[in-house]
Amino acid sequence: MNIIFMGPPGAGKGTQAAVIVKELGIPHISTGDAFRLAIKQETPIGVKAKEFIDQGLLVPDDVTNGIVEERLAQPDCEKGFLLDGYPRTLAQAEALDKMLAAMDRKLDHVINLKVDRDKLLVRITGRRICRTCGATYHIVFNPPKQEGVCDIDGGELYQRADDNEESVATRLDEYGNKTAPLLAYYGDRNLLRDIDGEQGIDVVSQDIVSLLRG
Repeated sequence: MNIIFMGPPGAGKGTQAAVIVKELGIPHISTGDAFRLAIKQETPIGVKAKEFIDQGLLVPDDVTNGIVEERLAQPDCEKGFLLDGYPRTLAQAEALDKMLAAMDRKLDHVINLKVDRDKLLVRITGRRICRTCGATYHIVFNPPKQEGVCDIDGGELYQRADDNEESVATRLDEYGNKTAPLLAYYGDRNLLRDIDGEQGIDVVSQDIVSLLRG
């Protein structure tokens, strides 16, 4: 099953992605992870991406598309994939369509987690992350057993520097402006599946799994 995961910052994409990949046995692919893998393996496109990153420049679409295409060609993607953080623009969505067609594959679902803006502000400003393993918690909705300590490995929990209210509001505006055309694009192709992300974590998981299994 080939899936794209969408949703604004704080909608719970990371939490739900972990559930889906375990349920379906497919890899969770974020663009950040794909970049790191290509750079580590020193593939030609990874070397090219590193040149931009080292200069503090945005990686152009053609390089980003190449990184994703390279990742989707890996053996672990044969049974499907969950793409998170890509595509971000219409041009990238069109490029993804072309690369999948060349692989004789197609998208099955574009899952869009919907959460009210005010609730997102509360969610994100209360988010805490483990410095060691990256596990995510929330001081209200998903607190660790011991304050400031990760349940998994005892690592220190911290708040991201850009998880303050002003930064979050800017990120939400940017996300809304950039992704509105993408939502319309996938909606027109009958691939968009809206999920109520304001429910409890387990309920959201059940809704997504039921949709995928249905």
